[in-house]
Amino acid sequence: MTRDATKSSILNPPSSIHSDRPRPIGVFDSGVGGLTVFREIARALPHEPLVYLGDCARVPYGTKSPATVVRYSLEAAQHLLDRNIKMLVVACNTATAAALTVLRERLSIPVIGVVEPGARAAVEKTSGVVGVIATEGTVRSRAYTEAIRTLDPDVEVIESAAPLFVPLAEEGWANTHVAREVAEIYLEPLIDAGIDTLVLGCTHYPILRGTIEQVVGSAVHIVDSAETTADTVRLALGTSNGVVDPRRQFLVTDAEERFRRIAGEFLAQEIEHLELVSLG
Repeated sequence: MTRDATKSSILNPPSSIHSDRPRPIGVFDSGVGGLTVFREIARALPHEPLVYLGDCARVPYGTKSPATVVRYSLEAAQHLLDRNIKMLVVACNTATAAALTVLRERLSIPVIGVVEPGARAAVEKTSGVVGVIATEGTVRSRAYTEAIRTLDPDVEVIESAAPLFVPLAEEGWANTHVAREVAEIYLEPLIDAGIDTLVLGCTHYPILRGTIEQVVGSAVHIVDSAETTADTVRLALGTSNGVVDPRRQFLVTDAEERFRRIAGEFLAQEIEHLELVSLG
């Protein structure tokens, strides 16, 4: 699909949008990291059908250019629109930073990102110095610094890239000595800078939360934007009838068996509805 065709189709959703079946909330990420957001939404809204799209064929987004991330995000959004979603959750910090504005302009359904909810939580917890670890793309965008300083100009924000956390999470290595050593290298400069709050600015990073907490210690507040994003989704959804046994569907663009294994372990449930799809 060309870029113009993508724009056109998003502006004109399929007629199936008027189906009488309960419409799901769509959640997308570059891989398995967005499952942290999916899990919290499922907990906050246990009767809502959900469909998750992991673009595992093109992970990570954090090393891609903003223009490429926007294109990927539009393709993911179009695929989920074709699945008749009623709300889109961008469960990827890099995609939120690069594409949220474009997605909100082009889609006729609510679109929620993960940066602003995480920034709000950080401002509520901090005594003045917030550290943010994120992908290279999110750090370059300074999305968290801008969001936090908009809420409280007096807060000092230190952003640092931690790109190796993504493959560690994707490979299921979150609780290994390798992850601990990498975390020490990434986090020591932030600890030395005196942060009192740490934002996990990539939805993959909460998978390594236990390791991260061991390194930063109990004096540093951890902000997991997945929790605050789920609250934002619940408030934005408003009154909803839901269903007694909602369907939870998972879509991936590659590596379906690895996704099934990691997702099953992380969500503590068997992944029944998993489908391999193609974007673009």
